Amino acid sequence: AIPLEMDRLFMKILVFQQNQKGETKIAGIRKYGGNRFHIDIISIDDDFPPVIDDARQFLPKKIEADLVLDFLQHPDLSYDLAQICSELEIPLVASGKKHHHTQVITPPTWCGLSRQDCLGAYGDQFGAPELDVEISGGKIQKILVKRGAPCGATWEAASRIIGRDITEAPTRFGLEVQFFCSADPAGWDPIYGKSPVHFAGHIHDAALKKAINKKQTR
Repeated sequence: AIPLEMDRLFMKILVFQQNQKGETKIAGIRKYGGNRFHIDIISIDDDFPPVIDDARQFLPKKIEADLVLDFLQHPDLSYDLAQICSELEIPLVASGKKHHHTQVITPPTWCGLSRQDCLGAYGDQFGAPELDVEISGGKIQKILVKRGAPCGATWEAASRIIGRDITEAPTRFGLEVQFFCSADPAGWDPIYGKSPVHFAGHIHDAALKKAINKKQTR
């Protein structure tokens, strides 16, 4: 892992994906991350059996990155990638996975990622939404997205609720995020009792309520 004083400025990100599952996040990171990130992509699109005895043969023998993002669909590929990153002490984010390795972070959704020092510039910019708002006449006049979903849904949805009354804006914001969200709505997390899309809407709704309450109590 690189020194924290360096990874706040620039990060080299390596993305692993199958069937282009990471494309919307890659596009969002490039659009809303500015020049803070260099992204390399490894696409593994072969047909695999349900069980792979040794998935490492399909993964690179050497990984050089400050952060790895896992959009792999096959559980054995994902598990072995997590093990490799743990051994190399390279932080890895694998949303929705159930890995239990050091250096591996498994938020319920990509926009459910909490702040982690080891994630440097990526963790500063992307994850659970953090907002600041300007309010006038009981309406949202401006929203500053300080941190948001890597798919870009936070920024896209924020532009849709300017001028809305603060009593309805959080709910509308959550619905707009669900519209832009690229997660699989058919998925269901038994722990949170929500699909990833509904979880995304809920966490954005809560973030805007928090920003509004903070502004009103000043």
